[in-house]
Amino acid sequence: PSPPAGAEKPRVPPDSGDGWRGERPRSEEDNELSLPSLAAAYTSILRALGEDPQRQGLLKTPWRAATAMQFFTKGYQETIADVLNDAIFDEDHDEMVIVKDIDMFSLCEHHLVPFVGKVHIGYLPNKQVLGLSKLARIVEIYSRRLQVQERLTKQIAIAITEALQPAGVGVVVEAT
Repeated sequence: PSPPAGAEKPRVPPDSGDGWRGERPRSEEDNELSLPSLAAAYTSILRALGEDPQRQGLLKTPWRAATAMQFFTKGYQETIADVLNDAIFDEDHDEMVIVKDIDMFSLCEHHLVPFVGKVHIGYLPNKQVLGLSKLARIVEIYSRRLQVQERLTKQIAIAITEALQPAGVGVVVEAT
């Protein structure tokens, strides 16, 4: 269903939330400050479902759920610059670099339900290569945000392109 008429429209960040330009949309301090309101929201959800948030099995659930949501979306706390930090190497290598079967976990931005899958990345170097583990970290940064598969694929490709200026890059995301 659509939001009710007259409901406040969500604020759209100036960069449309693409996040590959290096900004850090959420800090550790933001996490600490938002945890109580996030937990309160989960308490409201429990009540709306007809549950009693004060019953023994649910007493700590709002805090656990809030902490879990922050973990599931930890990609908002990291930037590509944080991850790449000196892992770009000058190398006269011109053969395709391929990393397959990178595990991926994300949350659908439309329903807040998880989707998982594998990411396969290939790029054709142009005098620079990236430490292979950094490709998995790039995947993690963007997958640990509220996502759709198409944007996730694009963000990974653009991050690699901007970091390395390769002759070409390809990203395949297989998700369920």
